Amino acid sequence: MTDIEMARIAGGEVVLHDAREKTRRRVLLQPFQIGVYPVTEEQLAEVLGVPSRHPRHPAADVSWLRAVHFCNAASEWEGFDPVYLFDGEEVTWDVTADGYRLPTEAEWEFACRAGSIGPHYAPLADAAWTGADGTATPQNVGGKLPNLNGLFDTLGNVWEWCWDLLDPARYDEYRVFRGGGFADDAWSVRASVRRGGAPRMHHEDVGLRLARGDFDTPGEAQGWSALADRERATAGDGPTPSGWTPRGR
Repeated sequence: MTDIEMARIAGGEVVLHDAREKTRRRVLLQPFQIGVYPVTEEQLAEVLGVPSRHPRHPAADVSWLRAVHFCNAASEWEGFDPVYLFDGEEVTWDVTADGYRLPTEAEWEFACRAGSIGPHYAPLADAAWTGADGTATPQNVGGKLPNLNGLFDTLGNVWEWCWDLLDPARYDEYRVFRGGGFADDAWSVRASVRRGGAPRMHHEDVGLRLARGDFDTPGEAQGWSALADRERATAGDGPTPSGWTPRGR
């Protein structure tokens, strides 16, 4: 497999904002690794045996389920312990495993910001491929400025899947993706913007970036916990707002 270049990110603190619940939470992160670039078409093709038309483009049109399967396949390719366990389409994260995985959204935002406090780590035109560039497809990775962690394309080019559930009380199993895409307006291409989709959803501007890092406490790591997911899935008593699809209903 074409080398997956990883950057080591020191531990630190990040504040995550939930716009619906109008809450902020502080997450203390342990050190971890994250990809310098998004996974490319070439890397996806080598591991999963799918076609690659533009080897240096970020892999896109990739569902969350395909992304986590790619993580396990890449881990096995390189001799690491696979991170994800599958029961049909139910996926659990073995946080003690050392293989490739999707970042948590706390890891993703902390790595993207690289110490910056504004919406972008550099002037957006210099940092990200967006709708302002007039491109009709993803562009080769590494074509814009990196952030101070040495990461390219965290903003713009393609959105990137994370491990976390978006809002289980409202959107059931939807998973988070971050970062903005090549066709998005500047408003969407910010370090704090969070969107999501169903695990089988795939779109031309959604891809992935790999992370690594194993932890000691089962069921929780880096701002995520299985218990918190269960608590967040509780919509409360009474009728739910129009458009909600809470778990178990």
